[in-house]
Amino acid sequence: MDYPEKGSKSYLFSIVLVAVLGGLLFGYDTAVISGAEKGLQAFFLGAKDFVYTDVIHGITSSSALLGCILGSALSGFFAQNYGRKKSLILAGVFFFLSALGSYYPEFLFFEHGKPTYSLLWMFNFYRIIGGIGVGLASAICPMYIAEVAPSNIRGTLVSWNQFAIIFGQLVVYFVNFLILGDHTNPIIEKTAENIYIVVSGSDAWTIMTGWRYMFGSEAFVAGAFTILVCLVPESPRYLALVGKDEKALGVLARINGIQKAREILSDIKSTVDVKSERLFSFGVMVIFVGIMLSVFQQAVGINAVLYYAPRIFESMNMGNPMVQTIIMGIVNISFTLVAIFTVEKLGRKPLLIWGSIGMAIGAIGVAVSNLVTVAPIVPVVCIMVYSASFMFSWGPICWVLISEIFPNTIRGAAVAIAVAFQWIFNFIVSSTFVPMYNMELGDMGSRFGHMFAYALYGVICIIAAIFVYKLVPETKGKTLEDMTALWRNRSKK
Repeated sequence: MDYPEKGSKSYLFSIVLVAVLGGLLFGYDTAVISGAEKGLQAFFLGAKDFVYTDVIHGITSSSALLGCILGSALSGFFAQNYGRKKSLILAGVFFFLSALGSYYPEFLFFEHGKPTYSLLWMFNFYRIIGGIGVGLASAICPMYIAEVAPSNIRGTLVSWNQFAIIFGQLVVYFVNFLILGDHTNPIIEKTAENIYIVVSGSDAWTIMTGWRYMFGSEAFVAGAFTILVCLVPESPRYLALVGKDEKALGVLARINGIQKAREILSDIKSTVDVKSERLFSFGVMVIFVGIMLSVFQQAVGINAVLYYAPRIFESMNMGNPMVQTIIMGIVNISFTLVAIFTVEKLGRKPLLIWGSIGMAIGAIGVAVSNLVTVAPIVPVVCIMVYSASFMFSWGPICWVLISEIFPNTIRGAAVAIAVAFQWIFNFIVSSTFVPMYNMELGDMGSRFGHMFAYALYGVICIIAAIFVYKLVPETKGKTLEDMTALWRNRSKK
C-alpha cells in the first residue's frame, strides 16, 4: 500500500472540523433552553391536572442533563467497543430525534397545544434523548480530536472543540432572538400563595409556538453532523487498539507523513499491547484528578449563567436581556480564542489558575452588588468578567486535559467516568440555581438569594485554583504515550 510522504494539514483540519461540529451541537442543545424556558414555563403553567412549580421548572429546564449523565457514562462502553466514529454517528441521531420531539412532543399520543402532566413527561423524555447525544459527543469529540492530532498542536485543536461549543451557544442565542422577533416573552408573577401565574396580556404566540421553533431549529445542524461523521476516518489509536494496524498507519500517514506515522504507531503499540487494563492500574490519583477537573468545571456555576442568562439580565433592569445575552455570547467567543492561541505557549495549568481567580473576582463582585447599592452596569460587567474568565480557562482547558491525561489503555473508561461526573454536577448546579437564586431573607428579599448564589460560586473558584496548583500535571508538549509513562511512574512511588 502506498502511503504519502508528507502529511496533509487540510486533511487533518477537515476531520477535526467535522468533530468540532459535535461540539457546536453540544453548545446548541444545552443553551437553546435559555431562550425557550420562559415560554415553556408559561405553557405548562396553563396545565389543569397539576401545578407547575419552581422546582418542576428547574428540573424541566435541566432535564437534558440527566441524558448527558447517561450518555457520558455509556460513552466509554461505546467508544471502546464500537469505536469513536460509530459512537458519534449515534450521538447525531439522538440530537436529531430530540430536536424534532422537543418541537412537537404531542406526536402520536397527545392533543396539540394542551399542556398536561403526561405531556410534560414526554417533553422531558425527548430532552433526555438529546442529552444522551450531548453526553456521548462531550466525551468522544475531544477524545477523537486528541487521538488524531499531532502532540505539538493537540491542545489548540481540542480547544477548538470548546470554541465550537461556545459558538453553538452564540448561534442559538441569535436563532432564539430571530425566532422571537417582534414577539415578547410572557410575564410571569408569583402570587401570595407562592404559585406562579402568567400575567394577562402576555404574548400567546411565544407561549404556544415560539419555544417549539427554538428546539426544532437544532434538527438542521444535527442532520448535517450525522451525515458528515460518516465521511471521517476512525481514530488511529482506536484502530491500533483493536489490531487494525494497517488502517491506523494509513490515517496517521495522511496526517503526519509515513515516516512520522511509523514512529507514532510504534509508540501507540508499545502502550496498547494489552487491549485494556484495570481502571486503577495507574493508581487512584489519575482518576481522582480527572473527576475533580470535571467537578470544578461545573461547580464554579458557569452553566447557571449560560442557561438562565436572559432571566438574570432581566432582573438587573439593564435594557433588552436577549441583546445582553448575545453580547455575553460574543464576549465568550472572544475569550475562548484567547485560550486557543495561548494554550500551547502558556500551558494548561497557568490558564486554569488565572481563570479561576478571574471568575472568583467576577462572582464575588456580583454578590457584593446585591449587598450594596450600585449602578446596574456593575453586576453586568462582573458577570461578563466571570464568564470571560471561564472561557479562556476552565471551558476549553478542562476538555483538553480530560482528553490528554489518561493512559491509552484506560482512556475510554476513564474519560466516561470523568465526563459523567461533569454532567452530574452540571445537573446539580443547573437544577438548584433557580430556587437558590430566588431565596428570600428578611429585608433583603430575593437579593439574599442573588448574593448567596454568586458568593458560593466565588468561593468554589478559589478552591479550584488551589486544586490545580497542587495536583494537576502540566501536559503541554507531551504525547498521549508520555502520559502513560508519567502515571505509571507516579503509581510506583
